[in-house]
Amino acid sequence: MPTPYAYFEQEFMPVSEAKLNIMTHALHYGTAVFEGIRGNWNEDEGISYLFRVREHYKRLRRSCRILKMDHLPDEDSLCKITSKLVSLAGFKEDVYIRPLAYKSTPVLGVRLHDLNDDFLAFVTPFGPYLDIEKGIRVCTSSWRRVEDTGIPARAKVTGIYVNSALVKTEAFDNGYDEGIMLNEDGHVCEGSGENVFMVEDGRLVTPPSSSNILVGITRETIMTLARDELGIETVEREIDRSELYTCEEFFLTGTAAHVSPVIEIDHRTVGEGGIGPITKRLMTLYFDVVKGKNAKYAEWCTPVVID
Repeated sequence: MPTPYAYFEQEFMPVSEAKLNIMTHALHYGTAVFEGIRGNWNEDEGISYLFRVREHYKRLRRSCRILKMDHLPDEDSLCKITSKLVSLAGFKEDVYIRPLAYKSTPVLGVRLHDLNDDFLAFVTPFGPYLDIEKGIRVCTSSWRRVEDTGIPARAKVTGIYVNSALVKTEAFDNGYDEGIMLNEDGHVCEGSGENVFMVEDGRLVTPPSSSNILVGITRETIMTLARDELGIETVEREIDRSELYTCEEFFLTGTAAHVSPVIEIDHRTVGEGGIGPITKRLMTLYFDVVKGKNAKYAEWCTPVVID
């Protein structure tokens, strides 16, 4: 029977058997970095397609450098571990793989030095994160994005995600599906776990890396598909909050969120109030790619046969 599986302390095991010491440094101080990788189930082929695994691990290794972690397995080993995890688990549905590099020493005291590094990963079923069929409602959050001078914005550090949790729950408590953060300069930054795009005069517009965004892998995927398949350029520039109220279309991107169309922002209808035509075309292209149905982008997909 399919079950969530883990790679923990260099062994494969059911998630229920993977146990951390309650004094683990990363648990108390957020001294860990992570990735999220999708396995997209193709029912016709009986294959789970892992999307852009190597790119995720390249980013994880960059995050590790920021937190002074030097003992992560090489990218080839990480890719093999991930494929084996998905195969062992045996889920015939969409899954989510969470790799985590962390300070594993069971000790108290705020620091990065003189601590052991370790790596784990697990796989579990993971369906739609947001309602991409109907579109979602978002609000601009009262919580600002943490500055890169406080916690590095370009690393997926676990500790920074309390910022995202505050944003997400504020939005939920106020009847929205997601929140949009501004940075300390008052410009649009990102969602609680997604990059943002708006459509303006037939072009995509998205905040630049200098706006303290996490430079997303799905973000780069959408920019590539827009340019190469639809002939649509992407402009990376600062975005004012008020521009969200007048844009033609608006959508979020991320490993969990895929491409999530936004139909309302701060009680204001986006465009005509439905999923816009450019967003629809990008969604169709994207889902064909991540499910291994577009041979042109086969190198982005790692197939894992599920018996």
